[in-house]
Amino acid sequence: MVVGVVFIALGFIFMSGGGSDNPEVFNNEIYNWQRIRLAPTLVIIGLAIEIYAILANPKK
Repeated sequence: MVVGVVFIALGFIFMSGGGSDNPEVFNNEIYNWQRIRLAPTLVIIGLAIEIYAILANPKK
């Protein structure tokens, strides 16, 4: 389960940032591939790992 939490946390870390200090200036960095593709994929993989960890039978 720790691996799933790490994936989820890493996804949220990659999603953070990209804003502008000045609200009048638009920053295109918010739309880079890391925030649009990589971060949500890591969160979904982390959630899948968590579901597997909860439902897996440890006696096998």
